[in-house]
Amino acid sequence: MSKSYRLAILGATGAVGTELLELLSSRQFPIADLKLLASPRSAGRNLSFNGENLPVEPVSDRSFDNIDIVLASAGGSISKLWAPKAVEAGAVVIDNSSAFRLDPQVPLVVPEVNPEAAATHKGIISNPNCTTILMTVAVWPLHKFQPIQRLVAATYQSASGAGARAMEEVKTQTQAILNGETPKAEIFPYPLAFNLFPHNSPMTDLGYCEEEMKMVNETRKIFSAPDLRVTATCIRVPVLRAHSEAINLEFAEPFPVAKVRELLAAAPGVKLVEDWKANYFPMPIDATGRDEVLVGRVRQDISHPCGVELWLSGDQIRKGAALNAVQIAELLISE
Repeated sequence: MSKSYRLAILGATGAVGTELLELLSSRQFPIADLKLLASPRSAGRNLSFNGENLPVEPVSDRSFDNIDIVLASAGGSISKLWAPKAVEAGAVVIDNSSAFRLDPQVPLVVPEVNPEAAATHKGIISNPNCTTILMTVAVWPLHKFQPIQRLVAATYQSASGAGARAMEEVKTQTQAILNGETPKAEIFPYPLAFNLFPHNSPMTDLGYCEEEMKMVNETRKIFSAPDLRVTATCIRVPVLRAHSEAINLEFAEPFPVAKVRELLAAAPGVKLVEDWKANYFPMPIDATGRDEVLVGRVRQDISHPCGVELWLSGDQIRKGAALNAVQIAELLISE
């Protein structure tokens, strides 16, 4: 008889938390017991899982007793408070916040890229930033074949990256504008409906926002390439739940586009989407609800003989967060 595991989801009522429930069910993760945890404000609700209504409990010091794996998606401050307590209670924490990503003692894992890193954990494994996950899944097969010298990313990030309330805010703003009213912004600093603006994470002294620096630093850590030249410009766009990215890659030698396509078509977690006659390439509307990162519009960079460009779309809630966490949990139990 195969072993089953006792899981807890911290942040169960959020957009990622509810996606975790769906994935654990659809992927038939072997669960002996499932505990749903949230803040006192969100506790008291019931969420459906495999035909049962499970209560959402307020997280407490005893919440992690007899728990094997914690899937945490409640924000950095919550993770910093509760993850060490969960580890002390004997659980392994897979954390979706930025709290531990750059901690040298904490592995930062994308299962299609560096699955071996998961085995080095000391109780906590970090899920990378959503934009980093989607990008590394797409470019890792190329980096393995011929190391990337420089990577330039421009992101087009959906509202879901700021949570379920941000998604609802975009819908409300859209309706307000269509009604001839002035849209109100509460989650974002400015209206996102029919608009776009640079990512509103705090600005650093380098002139890059924190979201952009996450892509730089996390990619280097995941690839074990501390000197990799990476730069990013992150933009929030009025899309509900799938991010897109324009990627420019520079190599030491020319990289035939045909070989790029061959590698991408065979890569785990990637689906090559290209119809040049129809001008049909990855779109958020197609990526939504999909496990794969859709990649296409692969072309030679006409400005550089060793440059390649590509375009991708991926579901931010799914592969950009919940699915990656569940895949890490699957790595743990496979060991």
